[in-house]
Amino acid sequence: MSFNDNIQLDPSRVRTSAGRRAAGIGGGSVLGAIIVFAVAHFTGIDLSQFLGSSQPGPAPAGQTVDVSGCTSGADANARVECRMVATASSLDEVWRAQLASQGGGTDYQLPDFQIFTGSVSTACGNATSAVGPFYCPGDSTVYLDLGFFEQMVSDYGASGAALAQEYVVAHEWGHHIQNLRGVFRDHNTQERGEQGAGVRSELQADCYAGVWMHWASQTADPNTGEPFLRVPSAEEIDGALTTAQAIGDDRLQQRYQGSTNSESWTHGSAAQRSQWLRTGLDSGSIAACDTWSAARV
Repeated sequence: MSFNDNIQLDPSRVRTSAGRRAAGIGGGSVLGAIIVFAVAHFTGIDLSQFLGSSQPGPAPAGQTVDVSGCTSGADANARVECRMVATASSLDEVWRAQLASQGGGTDYQLPDFQIFTGSVSTACGNATSAVGPFYCPGDSTVYLDLGFFEQMVSDYGASGAALAQEYVVAHEWGHHIQNLRGVFRDHNTQERGEQGAGVRSELQADCYAGVWMHWASQTADPNTGEPFLRVPSAEEIDGALTTAQAIGDDRLQQRYQGSTNSESWTHGSAAQRSQWLRTGLDSGSIAACDTWSAARV
């Protein structure tokens, strides 16, 4: 999906930081071991076989991403860091409008968005690039290392297209919408299993990402009156759906364990993730994303 070239961006919308260089999943350090067991705990995937391997770690400290030149849609189409600024701006406007019209009284509050390299300190604890993109409810912030976009293509077989990258951010934004609507208060999202609260939470975030995709090309930049995004092509939508499938629990477990166990799922299968992303995309409806009332997700 391409941004319209003339939209105006505010680079201050995104914070950037660079932490110390940290071991990747296979870095062989104590921190690397902690990450391995954390991934196992939250995903059900046993990565202990990678302790002591030589996978490269994140970017060295000091290489902070520079977004100061991200001021237009043309910049967003040319540079991934500017694409993140534009995506955040589009998400803000879409969710401000959609919560007002169909959110049942929930007011939109801007989350923070931080691009980091190496490691980062959050209200949910310290994290490194190895954990991938995440949302921390404690500080209402989406955290992302841009290196993940290369990893999801090379390691997981996801799409490298712009809309696929934007889907990843929109999914994390979906967790912020859940936070505003009390999902983390009302449900035990640590619960595992194919039909468990953890999977239902993640699938709702996928559906909310689809809601954003539905409205993004119909929502205008308030500075120019021009829509943030052009209407996505079928190929671009397929790339986002392929990415949702690539990071399904069954695909990841099969890749790293050689088998899959639905009782340990935390995010949903490839089929579930693409189905709920498609539900949000086709309907544009917050109500259609009610994974909690569905007999089966």
